[in-house]
Amino acid sequence: MITINWGEYKEYKKYARGNDNFEMLLDFMKSYYNMTNPLEIYETLHNDDTAQMMLDKRNIIDPEGLERFLFR
Repeated sequence: MITINWGEYKEYKKYARGNDNFEMLLDFMKSYYNMTNPLEIYETLHNDDTAQMMLDKRNIIDPEGLERFLFR
């Protein structure tokens, strides 16, 4: 299981474009961890307390919800 490296994320965020922390986190996970599978991304987010709060804020309760969010 992958754990989110929040220190690297903060460094990534300094140079990333955008103002939505959740979208920047998703971009970070895609680039830093080379994740492309919504199920894998969801499981990683779901197992992290801070990321889980981000999911809850957007009412994303399953991998399909994350997939809809990614491809909107």
